[in-house]
Amino acid sequence: MRKLVAAISGTLIAAMPASAQQHAHAHGRLALDVAIDAQSITVQIESPLDSLVGFEQAPRTDAQRKRVADMVARLNAADRLLQVDPRAECKLSKIELESATLGLGTTKKPPEEPAGEHADIDITAVFACAKAGEARFIDTKPLFDAFKGIRTIDAQVASAQGQSKRVLRPDSARLSWGR
Repeated sequence: MRKLVAAISGTLIAAMPASAQQHAHAHGRLALDVAIDAQSITVQIESPLDSLVGFEQAPRTDAQRKRVADMVARLNAADRLLQVDPRAECKLSKIELESATLGLGTTKKPPEEPAGEHADIDITAVFACAKAGEARFIDTKPLFDAFKGIRTIDAQVASAQGQSKRVLRPDSARLSWGR
C-alpha cells in the first residue's frame, strides 16, 4: 500500500509542473493540486497575481507594496487558509512562494512572457502529518475569504484512494476525497 501511495504521490508531484503549465491564466481562477502520501500532504497552487493582490506587475506604490506584503504574510500561514481534516493530525512544515514578478523564490521569467502581463504566483505548502491517510478533506473557504479576487479553484487530488478533480467555489469550498 505504501508503494502505491508513493507512486501516486510521486506521479502527481512530478506531473504538477506540467499540469500547472496547462492551466489557462484566468483572473479569479486558481489551480490547486494535492498529493497525499503516508506522512505528508503537499498542496501546490498556481494563481494569477491579480486574483490575490489585484494587479499583475511589480508593486509601484506604497499601497501595492502593502498588498503584496499582506498577501505574503497570509500565504506563509497556509495552515489558516487550507484547513486539512483534523483526523490527519497535520502541521504546516514548509511553504514556498515563487513569483518572478515579485522577486519571490528562484523563478525566472520566461523570455516569451512580456513584462507585466499575465504574472502568476506558485505556492507549495507541505503539511507533515501523523495520519495523512486519514484525511478526507481540505477546507478552502478561508482562502476564498482572505482573497476576494478568487472566484473558482480547479482542484485535483491524488491519494491512496485514487485521483479526483473538482471545481470549488466560495459556497462549495470543501475539497473532499476518499470514502
